Amino acid sequence: MATRTFLQAIRDAQFEEMRRDPSVFIMGEDARSDVFGTTSGLIAAFGDDRVRNTPIAEAGMTGVAAGAAMVGMRPIVDYTIAPFLYPAMDQIISIVAKSRYLYGGQASLPMVMRANMIYGAGSAAQHSDRPYSMFMHMPGLKIMVPSSAYDMKGLMKTAIRDDDPVMSFEDVALWSSKSEIPDEEYLIPFGRADIKRQGSDCTIVAIGAMVAHALGAAAELANDDVSVEVVDPRTLCPLDTATILESVRKTGRLVVVDCAFSRCSAASEIAAIVAEQGFGDLRAPILRVATADTHIPYSPRLEAQLYPSKDKVVAAVRQTLQ
Repeated sequence: MATRTFLQAIRDAQFEEMRRDPSVFIMGEDARSDVFGTTSGLIAAFGDDRVRNTPIAEAGMTGVAAGAAMVGMRPIVDYTIAPFLYPAMDQIISIVAKSRYLYGGQASLPMVMRANMIYGAGSAAQHSDRPYSMFMHMPGLKIMVPSSAYDMKGLMKTAIRDDDPVMSFEDVALWSSKSEIPDEEYLIPFGRADIKRQGSDCTIVAIGAMVAHALGAAAELANDDVSVEVVDPRTLCPLDTATILESVRKTGRLVVVDCAFSRCSAASEIAAIVAEQGFGDLRAPILRVATADTHIPYSPRLEAQLYPSKDKVVAAVRQTLQ
């Protein structure tokens, strides 16, 4: 076992898959500069051809990656931060997500699209979005939102080997978080949630870095003999609805914690699924703890008030118990 940070887990997964499969390569803005530490040592190991800088032209680099994927390569595209996906929306939605369907299964697009979610850092409205729910709406895309270095590495290796396009949303709040990583290879399958804490009184489904808030809330509530189960979906498409429904069947209550905006969010989808398929198991209304539906201000003091927090999660769980 080795202790690795979230960023090191990304680097390790990419390194191991590039060593295993010569069709894997990385491209992105400043990919060779190793800005965040996820491409450290890759040029020395694999050469310039497999670590490629791109112009600041997200639509163009997405189209290039899609074409490369169609002819047998496995590109990893680093968009630096999640809002930089917006200029590439036409390519992602019209080409990447739909080509296998449009060509009757003749085309595969085994590509990974990496996007960091920078928020809570005074990055203001244009750089602080968490847009995974937008892409959940589009069939043909797989979406992962890891909550730990361990999950990050296992899911990334699975993503690189997948024959469908995968979007990896990586929370910067987790960059320095550490996990014990096995020395032997492991992969985490998509569509399999992880129960981070067992409980019997209320289920919290938490996405990405919100798992830490959920676990903190569960520990605090345990002091009052409230037993909380924390479920981490790990992937949103596919979503492990069976594990979520089974947990709600046990606890009778659900709080969903999502760092994205509340309206039309992943939290909304999870709440709707449980309302449709698990309504008879509920003892209280489903509650969402998500970001307020407003653009993110530059002021750190104003910004901090908008996001989920441990205290907000505790208050939501207590409300379901009333």
